[in-house]
Amino acid sequence: MKFNKDEFWDTNYYDNPPLTRSMIDLAEKELRIRLPELFISLLHLQNGGYTQGFAYLMNQKTAWAEDHVPLNEMFGIVTEKSFESGHNILQSSYLIKEWGLPENQVAISGDGHWFITLDYRKGEKPSVRWIDVECNEDIHVANSFEFFIDKLITYDEYEQKQIV
Repeated sequence: MKFNKDEFWDTNYYDNPPLTRSMIDLAEKELRIRLPELFISLLHLQNGGYTQGFAYLMNQKTAWAEDHVPLNEMFGIVTEKSFESGHNILQSSYLIKEWGLPENQVAISGDGHWFITLDYRKGEKPSVRWIDVECNEDIHVANSFEFFIDKLITYDEYEQKQIV
């Protein structure tokens, strides 16, 4: 995908507030990680919500599909405790405990049964993982968030590939 950040987002369904530097700092401190710059850049455009609808093609089958994982939403950063958002990376610690995710994960998408995560188990530079807790899947997706985003295709492109 020739990546155009302006064509990444759809709606901010939970109406997450605009991202600030203090929100980023608090998230990185609380999660004890450094977020990828591209992730932060995307959140500056819209602090989480639904994307335009993307697929990341996989060589490995997942419980989701034979050949891809979806990115229909991406979590933002919401630091205000009274603000309820279903798109918030600061819920990652809770999700790790509640759903039995591996440690050192930052959930960036998912519905409770499956997640796409930034995986910090091997160090400061996260890889991207597909974790389906019901099907016991913990699958490597991409070596970096940048590579993951660069290789996304729209669902229209995905459907065209299926026709061919």
